[in-house]
Amino acid sequence: MKTEGKYDILKLENQLCFPLYAASREVIKQYKPYLDKIDLTYTQYVAMLLLWENKTMTVKELGEHLYLDSGTLTPLLKKLEAKGFISRVRSTADERNLNINLTAEGEKLREKALEIPHCVHRGTTLNEEELENLYRTLYKIIEKSAK
Repeated sequence: MKTEGKYDILKLENQLCFPLYAASREVIKQYKPYLDKIDLTYTQYVAMLLLWENKTMTVKELGEHLYLDSGTLTPLLKKLEAKGFISRVRSTADERNLNINLTAEGEKLREKALEIPHCVHRGTTLNEEELENLYRTLYKIIEKSAK
């Protein structure tokens, strides 16, 4: 961070948010051609990653893991359901909860997505150690903000 005068702190180059924002956009842009092949947006992809791991989750759990509110999740989940990758079912234990279940078609999609992380990692200019350090640093920021 460069600081010389009183207002230098307000320069774009001195903002933590801007390189995070720009880098995030660049990384997500690298995912796009691979996600287009399996008919997913980036946000749908991260939701599917969680569902491949857990098979069933509530909308609330999904939102907490992805840092998304129900207003963002509802249309996303409707689209995934229309594609046949998930089903949405009211919980029998508590009707206020909506369970998201991975379908057989959603499970098949997992195989098609298997190479995506490798392709994206190869597309970065960072070596393995730099990627690991960046990953740890970003999760420190996320964990602190989640508290």
